[in-house]
Formats: sequence, structure tokens, C-alpha cells
Amino acid sequence: MNPGQNNPDISGLEPENPGQNEPGGVELKDWLDRQNPARIKAEKVHPTLWIQGQKSSSLAGKTIVLGVTGSIGAVRVVELSRELIRNGAEVHAVMTNAAKHILHPDALHYATGNPVITELGGRVEHVEFCGFKGRADLLLIAPATANTIGKIAHGIDDTTVTSFATTALGSRIPIMVVPAMHESMYRHPAVIENVDKLKGWGISVVGPKFEEGVAKITSNEEIVLEVERALGNRSLENRKVLITGGSTAERLDPIRILTNRASGKTGRELALEAYRSGADVTLVHRDRLGLAGIREVFAESAAEMTEAVLSELKNGYDVLISSAAIADYTAEPSPEKIKSGGEFVLKLKPTRKLIKECREKHPELVIIGFKAETGVEREELLKRAAATLNGTKLDMIAANDVGKGGMGTDENELYLLGRRKAETRHVTGNKRKLAACILEEVAGILNS
Repeated sequence: MNPGQNNPDISGLEPENPGQNEPGGVELKDWLDRQNPARIKAEKVHPTLWIQGQKSSSLAGKTIVLGVTGSIGAVRVVELSRELIRNGAEVHAVMTNAAKHILHPDALHYATGNPVITELGGRVEHVEFCGFKGRADLLLIAPATANTIGKIAHGIDDTTVTSFATTALGSRIPIMVVPAMHESMYRHPAVIENVDKLKGWGISVVGPKFEEGVAKITSNEEIVLEVERALGNRSLENRKVLITGGSTAERLDPIRILTNRASGKTGRELALEAYRSGADVTLVHRDRLGLAGIREVFAESAAEMTEAVLSELKNGYDVLISSAAIADYTAEPSPEKIKSGGEFVLKLKPTRKLIKECREKHPELVIIGFKAETGVEREELLKRAAATLNGTKLDMIAANDVGKGGMGTDENELYLLGRRKAETRHVTGNKRKLAACILEEVAGILNS
């Protein structure tokens, strides 16, 4: 038998003693593996893990134990597992017997790429992962039923998940609980008391989301964000960050507005990245992010955004990141709809300058600005950005040529110029990556 017939990469090669190999025998398979080490390596990687780190590396090197209990919300954890893996995590699932009535363990084996723990055996898995020197960086219980929450709160240990929780509490491995049950159950005084008790022990509680009389498991986006915050670098911990994002809109009449093409994606990613880094974040914009950890203030016009920011700054912030594309001009709006059909002359007047007013009233505040130009060479872009940086006394400015892209797109190219930094930093990529670069510079400014 010529093994090269089944593997073109080793065509023409023969084992030293081909007569000893039976067709399909173990010796032939071992010989094939030695000729092609990549083959055996690929066989040992579960196909699910091919997606590991494809979205980001925010959870790279982190091991998360996912505890699944008997709520219908368990059907959501297949995709939750994969989202954690896409951001770099290694995930191991633990299921209660009740959870197996909702979701088959094979589904979570596929979702995580690791065998599912449905009972404790000779490996003492709860200690292996959540004991002293355990492998886990976080025990994430999602969904968590009222029954499981009550057992954890009272030290009752009679399921796989509660055994993991007991062990993690004793070894101080972080625990995050995501409740899911009927709203009437969640409103029970004992359940509320138990949730408060877990919080008092330092356990993070994420959600629930109340809809249709149900305390539902919160969105996967929010759960992953909270995990990233819990396991992140915490470079902005105990810092208050105020961010403006998106476009403003100037009223022309009760129906029409004057606005621009800014999508708000940069402001959104800045808010998310600041939150991942441990900051207390407020986002001022005319959109809706809808994540519990990030406070939002609605502002439509340039004047409303300026007033909202100045009002917020009275509460004490460490950083203002002004990424919004604020209108330079506004109009006196008509109280009634402007009739169509004829020529219409629009008279515009300049708007207030947000950064100028913020700097005058808060001289010690760290302020990050943005400079958008179109159709200019790199040297001219940097020259104009430097002039704005110094003229408005910014701590850093992010400059780009929006004529080449960036406004409304997922990708962008920025030049970061700092008042106290001689070198310009050039960054390209998706807006999440750019936000991370900007927040990295902000942390450096605050800690310098």
C-alpha cells in the first residue's frame, strides 16, 4: 500500500517496514502522523476553537467556567460561549441536572470545544478549576435561577454549579451571576435579599432585563462586556470619563434637521473601551446604547450637547473625550413646517465651541479632541491638528482625513498627537482597536 495515494504531501515516501503495516492499521496511521505533524495538531483542536480570538484578544489567556442552571435562558449560552471564545477566552461548561432538561450537554461541548462537567468525579473538577491555584479566572453562572442564587447565599452545596460556587468563594476566585426567572419570583423578598447578599460578598450581578413579566437573562453583549471589565487591565479604574459621540442635529422646522454623516461608532467604541478599562463612563449623544453599565445623556443639537457636557462636568470628571461631530452652524428654526415647491434661503449662524468653553471653565481637566479634514496631505493634516491642539489647549488630538474614509465606516486611520508627547502615533484598523489605542494614551496621560 502506498500511503502517498491518500496524502499528496508525502507522495513517494514509504515506511521503513511496509510489510508490517496492515491496511488501515495503527502502525500506518502513526507513520503518517510522523510525516505530517500539522495533521495530528489539527486533529487535537476542536473545530469550535478555530474562532478563538477572531473578534478581539480582550479575554486572551483567560479561563472562564460557565455554570448553567435550569432556566429556559440556558438556550442562550451556546452563543454566549462562542462570543467569549471569539474574544479569546477558554471556556469550560458546568451543568446542573435541571439544566440538562433545557439544553443537551453535547450542545455545550460543541459550543465551548471542551467536555461538559455534569457531575463531579475523581478529577475533583470544582477544585481543579475554582480551588486554590485553580485554573479558572472567573466563574460565570448564566443563567442563574432563584434556586441556585438562594443555595449560594446560604452555603448549600448539592449541585455541580453550587459546588463550584462554594469552592470559588472560599478561594476568592471572581464570580459573576446572571439571574433569569419569572419577574414575580425575582420580586420575592427572599430572592432580593439573596441577590443583595451575593453583592455584599463581592459577587457581580449582571441583569436581569425585565420584559413581558419575565426577569430575562440580559444580552450576550452586556454579559461579555461585564466579563471583559472584570478581567481587564483596569487601567482607568476609579476614573470618571465623559465622552461625546455621533452627530448633532439642528432643527430647521418641526420635521427637518441639518446634520452630518457621523455614525457615532467611534464614540460608542470609546465608551465601551473605557468601561472595559474600569472607568465610570457617561456618553452624551443622540442615540441609544442601552447597556446598564454606561450612563447615557441625550443631546440633539450642538447647544444641547454643550450644555449637557458643561452640566456633567460639574459632577467631577477626570477626562473629556470630544469625539462627536458637532455642528459648526445652526439656524433659527421655523415653528411650522416650511412649505416645499419654491426656493428657500437658509441663514446660518455659528454654534458655540464646546471644547473652548470646557477648557475655560475646567483648566485642569484632561481633554481629548478630534480633527477631521478632507483632501489634505499627511504633513498638512498634522500641521492643522497641531495648531488646534495648541490653540485649544488639548492634551491630545486624533486627526484624520475623512475624505479617505472613517466617517460612517467600521475602519479608520488616525494620527494621535499629544501636548506632552514629541512623537505622533499612527494607528489604523477597526474602531474598537482605535478606541483601545486612544484609551491607552489617555491612561498614560492620567498616570504621568
